Amino acid sequence: MGQYRCMRVGSTRNVAVSFNSMLETTEVLLITDLAVTSAGLTIANLAINSAAIDIEGTTVAIGKAVKFSVADATADTQYTIAISVGTDATPAQVLVEDVFLQVD
Repeated sequence: MGQYRCMRVGSTRNVAVSFNSMLETTEVLLITDLAVTSAGLTIANLAINSAAIDIEGTTVAIGKAVKFSVADATADTQYTIAISVGTDATPAQVLVEDVFLQVD
């Protein structure tokens, strides 16, 4: 799978990633089990969406997306940002998604 984003060098980019297709109707993501990692980037402002948001033309309900900001990227580089997040399902799930970030 994976989701693709791009940014320009010198920018700080807000990223929102939907987990909607991986979740049951009433299931939501848990901030306590959230980790976002990528070598060479600064990742900040980790959050689970607390209001419905639009991601690439699709409205994503509360608790079904991860948001964060990315900075300090190097030009002409593609980064893989790994996201791991738990859910409130019983038994709990741990969902993993990659974001591929191209820096121009």
